[in-house]
Amino acid sequence: MKPFHSATVRSGGNAKTIKGDKAGEFVTAIMYLAPARMAGGANLCSMATLAGCDPSHGGGCLVKAGRASYTPNINLARIAKTQRYLASREAFLAELVRDIGRFARKAAKHGLKPAVRLNGTSDILWETAHPCYRNGQRFASIFEAFPEVQFYDYTKVYKRVSKALPANYSLTLSYSEASRAYADAVKMAATWSKVNVAVVFRTKAIRDSYMAAADGFEGVEVIDGDETDMRFLDPKGATHVVGLYAKGNDAKRDSSGFVID
Repeated sequence: MKPFHSATVRSGGNAKTIKGDKAGEFVTAIMYLAPARMAGGANLCSMATLAGCDPSHGGGCLVKAGRASYTPNINLARIAKTQRYLASREAFLAELVRDIGRFARKAAKHGLKPAVRLNGTSDILWETAHPCYRNGQRFASIFEAFPEVQFYDYTKVYKRVSKALPANYSLTLSYSEASRAYADAVKMAATWSKVNVAVVFRTKAIRDSYMAAADGFEGVEVIDGDETDMRFLDPKGATHVVGLYAKGNDAKRDSSGFVID
């Protein structure tokens, strides 16, 4: 099957998408925007400073990972896309609706279920203040407009899990020890919401040691988060640590507190 490409969401061309495809039932697409204030204007990652991942302050942001670390045009394209979002949210959402519609139709054509991550390198609250139109009908959110699509994201905005989310939107909290206040807030939010928490470990060996430990990571069972990126398939009903390990030299050397030893 050929990769699906579009102006806003993209699938088939990155490692995380490929890992998702291996499950055989879903095909995934991820939208990458410029994080924090990289594109100027509003901050698209409100917890970036506290969580230590603001790229403008040397934080461990994924915007510096993969091909974007050595292909400047990738981040220039992300900045241009983000500026479209900041200039006219309504027009951007119309473009996003069009592209997700195309992606969903192509997925159905191949007998696959569509899954979409809107926050590949951003942390926008898409469930709030983002109404859109599909086929002339107004919807409160992109999730309501596409009930046939499974949406999922990682988030550092831990307060998002305190409210009811759309049935087809799954959030996984993202852990960091850059700030003790942030780390404690994430653990507290996970405890009462029972939402899973993604933790990036320095090496695979360290991650695997926590998976094998009877008490997991800080008393929470650790599961393999690298087997697939499709977090909505992870166990639910009790909090689990989704164990990932750092890839790439920058991530392995990260000292912000995002990568755990």
